[in-house]
Amino acid sequence: MTHFLDIHTTSKDDLRAIIDSARAMKTARDGRPKGTPDDEAPLAGRMVALIFEKPSTRTRVSFDVGVRQMGGQTMVLSGREMQLGHGETIADTARVLSRYVDLIMIRTFEEATLQEMAEYATVPVINGLTNRTHPCQIMADILTYEEHRGPIAGKKVVWSGDGNNVCASFVHAAGQFGFDLTFTGPQTLDPEREWLDFARQQGVRAEIERDPHKAVEGADLVVTDTWVSMHDPESAKERRHNQLRGYQVNEELMAKAKPDALFMHCLPAHRNDEATSAVMDGPHSVIFDEAENRLHAQKAIMRWCLGV
Repeated sequence: MTHFLDIHTTSKDDLRAIIDSARAMKTARDGRPKGTPDDEAPLAGRMVALIFEKPSTRTRVSFDVGVRQMGGQTMVLSGREMQLGHGETIADTARVLSRYVDLIMIRTFEEATLQEMAEYATVPVINGLTNRTHPCQIMADILTYEEHRGPIAGKKVVWSGDGNNVCASFVHAAGQFGFDLTFTGPQTLDPEREWLDFARQQGVRAEIERDPHKAVEGADLVVTDTWVSMHDPESAKERRHNQLRGYQVNEELMAKAKPDALFMHCLPAHRNDEATSAVMDGPHSVIFDEAENRLHAQKAIMRWCLGV
């Protein structure tokens, strides 16, 4: 079964094939109305279940539109509409859904939920996000960088802020795509040591630098994410802001990177917290190309999973 669960568990050759496929499909759609199907319609007759335990804008819309453009149909399910892990085990839900649909995308909290779904499903499962990783986002980010600046291999990427699930998948990508990654943020929010070790084992530099200005020197790409998750309690917000205020991506920080460096943020953003509006709307920013590319990257992932 060809699941897409994480970047570090997918081969380098397959990851490159997905990126190349995404670029080709994006090029083929240039100028075409969003609602018209792709010429090939590779998902014609296919049904895709989109499961959202966590709410979403980009993930929901991009997967839904992507399936429709490829000629398939979607069934969107929320945690409130299902008995996922409550009245019914994850394993039984996976077995049942596999009788109805051809592909499952799940956006959930615990990594264990994703893993159990994949273990018992008899159709491919895609990780739309867990608390630990977010591989679909980073595939879109690689696509975005390369369409603006060429191959990302050998480049320097700097992550500023919280070593969260999106950061984790960026560290995985460093190892798989061959670029160096520097994390800058408070020690209490470091990315998992396991992920840094994985990247280093692939022969790239994966470092931690506490001084953000030193970290971004010579950077080809600067990336950040929201300081506060949508599910963090109110009591955590002020503490997070106090920890991360020194790691805001602003014009002064971007000036330390290369003159042609790009800036990314997976969105949604709290403007003027983790990044200033001047940076988000400035010449380095590619955040809306990045958001669009979720559509194209995920279409390529679905085709890879189904072998079509």
